[in-house]
Amino acid sequence: MPMPAFRDPSRPRNPSRPRHLAASLLTLATAAASALGLAAPQAQAASYPVPYSFAAGIAAELAAPGSAPPGADNWSCKPTSAHPRPVVLVHGTFGNMTDSWQALSPLLADQGYCVFALNYGGSAGSLFQGFGDIPTSAAQLSAFVDQVLAATGAAQVDIVGHSQGGMMPRYYLKNLGGAAKVHTLVGLAPSNHGTDLDGLTGLLAAFPGGSSFVGSLCAACGQQVVGSSFLTALNAGGDTVPGVRYTVIETKDDEVVTPYTSAFLSGGSSGQVTDITLQNQCALDFADHLAVIYDPVALHDVSNALDPAHATAPVCVPVLPVLGG
Repeated sequence: MPMPAFRDPSRPRNPSRPRHLAASLLTLATAAASALGLAAPQAQAASYPVPYSFAAGIAAELAAPGSAPPGADNWSCKPTSAHPRPVVLVHGTFGNMTDSWQALSPLLADQGYCVFALNYGGSAGSLFQGFGDIPTSAAQLSAFVDQVLAATGAAQVDIVGHSQGGMMPRYYLKNLGGAAKVHTLVGLAPSNHGTDLDGLTGLLAAFPGGSSFVGSLCAACGQQVVGSSFLTALNAGGDTVPGVRYTVIETKDDEVVTPYTSAFLSGGSSGQVTDITLQNQCALDFADHLAVIYDPVALHDVSNALDPAHATAPVCVPVLPVLGG
């Protein structure tokens, strides 16, 4: 659910977090990753460059608005025995497929996956997507998955989503028949149990009509607030559905999904859910909500979740936030 972070001025800052804005700092992190050769394990020689920088997403959107990210939406792609399931990438609130997936899409394509990405929850051609009613967006995802399965001949897909894009597919799995069509769901900083936006939603609720004001501007925003009727229904009866494997990858420095632990899933059968805190793997990882989709550590975890039989430990490199603070 990418949106500007609002911080209570009385809340102490995390002294371990860099205080700079990250446009230039992310460049340094990208250079460090490149110098150390820290791409995720690849099944074949790379044919697409993988820029580990959120700035690459912004540049791509400016250059070719609404375009599919590199390696995605090749409708003639046929899955291999090594990677039999296509991967569907699902952006977050106010994001789009162009600015979100300039790193993960080429990374997975270089590994030999058939990769597909969509825009949802917004007007066609609009820069901002993902703000519409979440059940309606889930229906759009359902139709897109059917198209992918028909084109590729695959029996199931894997889904990787960011923020709302990591949570919204759970509605598809639970209510729209998606459980039979999805093998693995990977969420990068997903809003699974909602957000209080560092207390901002509680402040809004203190004013008459405050909560409805959020929902009237952005239906998906109101639905992702902690305690919303949408989330209450989604999570009723447990966080998971049988037959689907779930991985959640989250950062302690998430300033949008707050508290960050609300991203994690619980329950399910043994081994069905894997919750990963990036800082438990890499103390140098200061990725925030936006940076996580360009974080080489997090994207290595995505590769592991999609192909656990060949999982390897990620290499710890400095990763810096987009919004800072």
